[in-house]
Amino acid sequence: MADAMVDVSPSGCCVAVLTTGGTIAMRDDETAGGAVPQLGAADFAGGLPSDIPELRTEEIVNLPSSHFTLETLETIRDRVADWVERPDISGVVVTHGTDTMEETAYLLDMTVAGEKPIVLTGAMRTASRVGYDGYANLLTAVRVAAAEEARGSGAVIVFNDEIHEARRVTKMHTLSPATFQSPSWGPIGRVEGEKVVVAQRSRRVVVPWHGLARDVTLLKLAVGVGPVALEDALSHGVRGVVIEALGGGRVPPWWVPAIERARGHGCAVAVSSRCPAGQVWDAYGYSGAYRSLLDLGCLFANGINGQKARIRLMVLLAAAQTADELVTLWTEVDE
Repeated sequence: MADAMVDVSPSGCCVAVLTTGGTIAMRDDETAGGAVPQLGAADFAGGLPSDIPELRTEEIVNLPSSHFTLETLETIRDRVADWVERPDISGVVVTHGTDTMEETAYLLDMTVAGEKPIVLTGAMRTASRVGYDGYANLLTAVRVAAAEEARGSGAVIVFNDEIHEARRVTKMHTLSPATFQSPSWGPIGRVEGEKVVVAQRSRRVVVPWHGLARDVTLLKLAVGVGPVALEDALSHGVRGVVIEALGGGRVPPWWVPAIERARGHGCAVAVSSRCPAGQVWDAYGYSGAYRSLLDLGCLFANGINGQKARIRLMVLLAAAQTADELVTLWTEVDE
């Protein structure tokens, strides 16, 4: 959809708003039996006040984010990168479903260079419900995208007046409007009225973009679970596996031979934790603990959850030419 121009701010600042669907775009449809994406870029722009930066809008898709494919993510990433490169654009806002928003945010943070803010937002209530939070979140997202204070923060999620870094944030509640939180870290800033306050920001490493490698799967551990899913993935020739492991990145001892086979077949294995916060590390000496996985050549996803570790592995597998380069890139992103 061609971009449109809406309202001019006294500051001359211009923000691109790219829409992709999600709850923020939904209202009830009797035929469908519930809420479905219907609102588009023009609807959102028309619902905002006039005293905001000039907006350029583009509708990329209009889908629940649970329906996104890897091709959808690549398209969103490429459109955001194109808008960021435009000299007349101060920042970019992406409206997005909350189910997979953190994965898109992390992809953008890893692969789109520059100082301009990239802000993702959405809603937890549809436009048909009392208390629809879509316009409030969109307004604060536009303010952050236009703010000098937010430059250099990379991709962030703005929700419920809070600003969260893509690396740290996760969806914590199925229904709450305050669903996005950053365990152990908290938000890096807030929007207070028209004022954008950014109190901190982390170092960001942008990696080469060559698309997303396919055939990377995510497995989650629980007590007594065997490595059947890993063996099945290997039989289908996966290039990479992320294991959301126990505690500080531990697996049961009966998983170790399967991981060793995976590494022997050239499959990259990354280990994250199913805990919502903390580093992947321990000081134990028993089989399946950190040291034995390190000896097998596993990668460790420090401070990011399994779904983000999968995004990282797909990006880096596509970018790396050799196994050594994959390790180097992974380490650089972690530093």
